[in-house]
Amino acid sequence: MSKQLPVLEDPAPAVACCTPMSQAPLAAVDAADLAGAFKALGDPIRLQLMSMIASAEGGEVCVCDLTPAFEVSGPTISHHLRVLREAGLIDGDRRGTWVYYRPIRDKLRDLSALLDTAAPVAA
Repeated sequence: MSKQLPVLEDPAPAVACCTPMSQAPLAAVDAADLAGAFKALGDPIRLQLMSMIASAEGGEVCVCDLTPAFEVSGPTISHHLRVLREAGLIDGDRRGTWVYYRPIRDKLRDLSALLDTAAPVAA
């Protein structure tokens, strides 16, 4: 049985990187930063992995709990997790034999803020 570490919440809310697309054009530097994350999420397996990690009880999940949910090999899951990690969407740390993954919430907030169509549109 693994010992789960507490997830510490940031005391100050993160500021989104950019204005929603519905309000203003995206700056080139922000587009370059976020494009890799959107590209990483463009694969169905990676999107499902991201969903499983982001919604994990306790804020993190063991790779041992992710792999059985898919009909692909362990090395394929490892590849997809590496892509998500390189895109800045997840972070992980090894504990013994297993790696535990958690979402990088600031990056998810940036993606969400960009797509926020509920934000008021400038007239």
